[in-house]
Amino acid sequence: MGGCFSVSLPCDQVVNQFSQWLCLRGCYIHNLPENIVALQHAMAMLTAKLDDEFTGRQQRISQVQVWHANVLITKNKVDHLLSTYEVELRDLKLSYLYGRSVSLMLREVEKLCSQGGFDEVVEAATFGEVDHIPIQPTIVGQERMLEKAWTLLMVDGSGMLGLYGMGGVGKTTLLTQINNKFSEISDRFEVVIWVVVSKSATVRKIQRDIAQKVGLVEMGPGEKDENQRALDIYNVLRRKRFALLLDDIWEKVDLKAVGVPYPTRDNGCKVAFTTRSRDVCGRMGVDDPMEVSCLQPEESWDLFQRTVGENTLGSHPDIIELARKVARKCRGLPLALNVIGETMASKRTVHEWCHAVDVLTSSATELSGMEDEILPVLKYSYDNLSGEMVRSCFLYCSLFPEDYHIDKERLVEYWICEGFVSEKESRERTLNQGYEIIGTLVRACLLMEERKDKTDVKMHDVVREMALWISSDLGSQKERCIVRARVGLHEVPKVEDWNTVRKMSLMNNEIEDLVDSHDELVKISGEFFRCMPHLVVLDLSENHNLDELPEEVSELASLRYLDLSFTCINQLPVGLWELKNLIHLNLEHMSRLGGILGISSLWNLRTLGLRGLLLDMRLVNELQLLEHLQVVTIDISSPLVVEPLLWSHRLVKCIKEVDFKYLEEESIRVLTLPSIVSVRRLSIKRCGMREIAIEKAASSSSWNKIHTAPYFPNLSKVFISKCHGLKDLTWLLFAPNLSFLEVGFSKQLVDIISQEKADVEHATTLVPFRRLETLHLSALRELERIYWTALPFPCLKVIHVEKCWKLGKLPLDSNSGGEELVVSYGEREWIESLDWEDQATRVRFLTSCRWQWRATQ
Repeated sequence: MGGCFSVSLPCDQVVNQFSQWLCLRGCYIHNLPENIVALQHAMAMLTAKLDDEFTGRQQRISQVQVWHANVLITKNKVDHLLSTYEVELRDLKLSYLYGRSVSLMLREVEKLCSQGGFDEVVEAATFGEVDHIPIQPTIVGQERMLEKAWTLLMVDGSGMLGLYGMGGVGKTTLLTQINNKFSEISDRFEVVIWVVVSKSATVRKIQRDIAQKVGLVEMGPGEKDENQRALDIYNVLRRKRFALLLDDIWEKVDLKAVGVPYPTRDNGCKVAFTTRSRDVCGRMGVDDPMEVSCLQPEESWDLFQRTVGENTLGSHPDIIELARKVARKCRGLPLALNVIGETMASKRTVHEWCHAVDVLTSSATELSGMEDEILPVLKYSYDNLSGEMVRSCFLYCSLFPEDYHIDKERLVEYWICEGFVSEKESRERTLNQGYEIIGTLVRACLLMEERKDKTDVKMHDVVREMALWISSDLGSQKERCIVRARVGLHEVPKVEDWNTVRKMSLMNNEIEDLVDSHDELVKISGEFFRCMPHLVVLDLSENHNLDELPEEVSELASLRYLDLSFTCINQLPVGLWELKNLIHLNLEHMSRLGGILGISSLWNLRTLGLRGLLLDMRLVNELQLLEHLQVVTIDISSPLVVEPLLWSHRLVKCIKEVDFKYLEEESIRVLTLPSIVSVRRLSIKRCGMREIAIEKAASSSSWNKIHTAPYFPNLSKVFISKCHGLKDLTWLLFAPNLSFLEVGFSKQLVDIISQEKADVEHATTLVPFRRLETLHLSALRELERIYWTALPFPCLKVIHVEKCWKLGKLPLDSNSGGEELVVSYGEREWIESLDWEDQATRVRFLTSCRWQWRATQ
């Protein structure tokens, strides 16, 4: 038989132990919601303590490192436990086990929290350290830019500084100098962080570089996502005064996504960055970025000398002048000055330097260093342009001569004819699209907008070489793009295979300083045109000795744009009228051209330039037949065509520029102007009319609508000269966007704007000259008033007055114009006798007045 073993316990003890077990198990379940809340709160407290103890870049002592690792492990366990809350409540047993786990985890978190108060966390504090980046001791020409940048960043209190400019201009060098300058004030910043962003950078890459600088390392299993890493970076930097330097950014860097607190005056932090795009500056929140511009001529020469070296420059007396020519070809671009300077440093014969000048003039890409060190750097900006249309438009700009001022509207016309810009919309929308592309190229630092005249752009010579290099398939097909602009052609350029030619420019063709000659394009053979049946744009303007165009021009069946302006052609060939695809024809200022009868056969014309040509009734009748005409520029010098032209509703809406000349008083006593919506430039010279009026509407109610629909909404420039019968120019009230007004040599002019006539026209509520930037008044001996009271002139920059002795007061008060407004005068006696609105006005303008005598007519 098997043995038997028994244990005897009192009954009440067994019951008591069982009830305690049931009570504990029930407690785990009953207190679970309360314990969950307590665990979440305890974990939040532990995380906060973790942040408090964490010190970023500083080196933690061993026990802190162990505690830090345990906290991260426990945090992962808590996150997992809380994520399974609903799953574990399916039955009583699982609820008990889950509640027990929560209770135990709560004790562990509370224990870790109590262990976190360390008296010593780090071994040594190193936050003030700045990594000094090696750089050459003297950066030629950048001293003034460094001073300006440092002032913008530190003195003016701005938290964010954007530095933009073309490739190779020295942006990185300038930012490096700023970085090193921080080492001089290391006590003001706890950490200075340098990050090279570049074109392919990601948020994670930028985070990794910042984390490495501040000592932020991954501790715990797995790689953190961008959001968690951003939170870690933020928790380090939010308690530190930092400076973040981002070099070479190509798109907006979202500081919040990276984890960088936004710099403000309150936190004293700084962020500076470099970019090639002004658009990026705007997206980064910098409204007034600093442009890093090319060096001035003397600064360029100084840098080039230092790079080439004294021994080479002194090896022959003729080398110095040749070296200056080479340096000038670099147009102040530090990258080109350094690379070409290094290339020439070992060249010590005159022949080598002469060859360098020749190569840079004719085909710069052949010079050592251009194709492998300079042009690829600049090409990054081209590669970053969005879309083939914008890239094609940019490459087209290389067809103009070096340092050529390109008229924006003319450029857009080229693009339209080439098909780069769509014509599906209205002309206004098409032009706006073209101007938007120009703005994109300007903001990308691939085109330079002229400071004084915003109607022009130009291309830096080295950027132009880059564009030509790209057009020739990076130099492998050099005859694809033939540019002989402003090089003194005497005959058609020699080309091995005309079938490879895709673009050609022969404009402005003359030699200036290269040789003792002024040869110009004189004659074009018919064979030349037969070779290019696919040519779309032909610009022969400003070839002043060109006096003949061959009949074979008819072979250019694809031609859409033809510019013959400022040539001496005396007769247009009959073959020209066969160009049915022609949409743009410029015949302006062809002084010897006899006539253009037959132009109506070019039925597809949309833009026609006729300024400087005689306009008679036969030509007006032909213009009426051009159904697609949208833009015309004309001279009106015959009284017979004034009424037929100005009262032709279809023609008058096409007028963009108009010059009235030699109209005698006997023929037109009052010049009545209709609403010319499209006109931008208007000139009236040597005319005898007594008055200029505007067409009145049929009823007074519709006449009053002129206040909301001005007659000349786009008129920006007006020239009035030698119109001795005029007494006022009150009609200018209805040109609200006038920016330039020049009036001179008109003997009877008393008022620019007459109060009496404004009352008659019910126009006294109109405030004139709100967009006026320049006002020139000269030799107006009867002029008494510009306006009868002070005007705001919000855009006015210059008022020039000369030989206007009766003009005793200017329409100015102390609030007129901006800070730039200057009164320029021709006679000191006049300015000294001028009556000012009050003493404040006198003090403001009299101190900035300047004497400037202008040439008389």
